[in-house]
Amino acid sequence: MTISRSASGSAPAASPASPADRTPAARQVYFDVLYRRRDPYGTRRRWYERRKRRVLLDALPRERFVRAFEPACGSGELTFELASRCDQVLASDFCGAALAQARQKVHALHNVEFAGHCVPTQWPAAAGRFDLIVVSELCSFLDAAEVAHLGQRCVASLDADGVLVACDWRHPFDARELDAEAAHALLDTIGLHRLVRHEEEDFLLTVWSRDGRSVARQEGIV
Repeated sequence: MTISRSASGSAPAASPASPADRTPAARQVYFDVLYRRRDPYGTRRRWYERRKRRVLLDALPRERFVRAFEPACGSGELTFELASRCDQVLASDFCGAALAQARQKVHALHNVEFAGHCVPTQWPAAAGRFDLIVVSELCSFLDAAEVAHLGQRCVASLDADGVLVACDWRHPFDARELDAEAAHALLDTIGLHRLVRHEEEDFLLTVWSRDGRSVARQEGIV
């Protein structure tokens, strides 16, 4: 099973039934149906979602980045905010309806590019390297082998000072393959330094970097 997901932590108000199998075709149908509704996860209207994005952005160890990659961009709310911190953002999703919503969200921005990828099998190898990769609400839809594959893809695509962020909903839901703790534990093994681990009842946020120094050490304060 290979799957991409919207940048949301909470479940949609009324989600389609989880497919009985985990094939790409079944997942494609699941998300195509889901994104027939506008902003199905409430990423725009819910304070939970807006606050979670703020926590994620505040956890980044640098103020500015050159090139960011955001797989599973969903309706583009996080994409829009990443664009204010990055010179360029490549956002992708495998759901065409989600990409259409994301394009509409960021239509006035000139530093965002969109692509269709079903990660981790499909990856923007030709797009070069990134100094920031944000994997938000994706790992829950992958099995352990796929999360390990995703981690390898991320490491291979990160610059020498690259940063990886993962954020995942912690409550059970029907379509979940892997819980947040198990997924982030796998990403802990890919050879990056963990800088941040933020735990709440609702979501888990982890930040890794090739540079193991704290923000204060990077700025020469200590």
